[in-house]
Amino acid sequence: MDEAKIREAARLFLEGIGEDPEREGLLETPERIARMCHELFAGYGEDARVHLATRFAAPGGGIVIERDIHFYSVCEHHLLPFFGRAAVAYLPEGEVVGLSKIARTVEVYARRLQLQERLTAQVADAVYNELAARGVLVLTEAEHLCMTMRGVAKPGSTTLSLAVRGEFERDAALRAEALRLLGL
Repeated sequence: MDEAKIREAARLFLEGIGEDPEREGLLETPERIARMCHELFAGYGEDARVHLATRFAAPGGGIVIERDIHFYSVCEHHLLPFFGRAAVAYLPEGEVVGLSKIARTVEVYARRLQLQERLTAQVADAVYNELAARGVLVLTEAEHLCMTMRGVAKPGSTTLSLAVRGEFERDAALRAEALRLLGL
């Protein structure tokens, strides 16, 4: 990341809204924003495939579900946060991945400027392709501050996004079973 550009942009933003970037409370704000960007957008420097590379033999192949994976992201349209939970269900093909690796995969994609729909699809594609899973279902539910604190201003409203791949896409009964296990 180009910290100098981020600091300059923050200074210009403060001036643009009518603030004085030299005011005592704002003197270090550009530096704080640059540090914040390293955290919020760390996903640009990561490859989700790295997290999914270590796998373990697991005969059987039943549905594996990890849910209530909390995430925070930033809407690319308004640069406001959206946050929520993800659930990832997959049908392994003889191998599984450590459970923390699923959460790390969600985190990689969430830590970028995002659309919830894209985030959901990216996680599904990564798990499906990297694990060579027979099927993947990813469900995200999030509250978008661009909807709750501005515009229509409807706090508490949430958005669901669903992405299905492989057998979950082709087999309606299997998809329904996964959704039932997720409480839907």
